[in-house]
Amino acid sequence: MRRCADILQKKTKEYTGDDTDRLGAFKAAAALQRCSPERALAGMLAKHIVSVYDMCLAGAEHYGMDAWDEKITDSINYLILLKAIVKEEQSHRQN
Repeated sequence: MRRCADILQKKTKEYTGDDTDRLGAFKAAAALQRCSPERALAGMLAKHIVSVYDMCLAGAEHYGMDAWDEKITDSINYLILLKAIVKEEQSHRQN
């Protein structure tokens, strides 16, 4: 989980620039695709899940631990970001 947090922190500036909304990239992608931020994120997450799935089908012995760490961490981070989007939207509905 420490690795996930470190990568989320590191990627913040890359994906949000000076925007204080850490979910802004997903909202922008949603606007471009005319869908919800959840759906936009799900599309991005699918790429990572397919990659993990392909690695599993090929067999663990074909990849080093660094590759597994990267793919699994990316997948976990997208799920954490999805939770943040859902939580934010629920909060807006309650207000």
